[in-house]
Amino acid sequence: MDDERTVENGCESRVVHLDVLDNVRGKMPDEDTLLNVAELFKVFGDSTRTRILSALSIEELCVCDISALLNMSMSAVSHQLRILRQTKIVKSRRSGKEILYSLDDEHISELYKIALEHLCEKEK
Repeated sequence: MDDERTVENGCESRVVHLDVLDNVRGKMPDEDTLLNVAELFKVFGDSTRTRILSALSIEELCVCDISALLNMSMSAVSHQLRILRQTKIVKSRRSGKEILYSLDDEHISELYKIALEHLCEKEK
């Protein structure tokens, strides 16, 4: 039984490949960078924020529009937008009396698009 479990987990032998580990260690980002990546994914992990990202991936919107679209209070939307701005996922710009929100850059758009593609692929 132990042997079956070992094979199932991927290793029949318990050899550590030091040369491979050295190569991987040399290419991995530092701990602070990895923590920042984890924080980014935490922000993406909230369904309200992903609904906002979905809307902003289509069109630049103001708080009023997002609020109406998601059927949420302007205060709740503003709170989520503040978190998204602080983590550089969303940016804002003033247009007259309005503040319009959009995805910060193409990287954010790509992350969102790749996540959607991944999920759609799994449903097939």
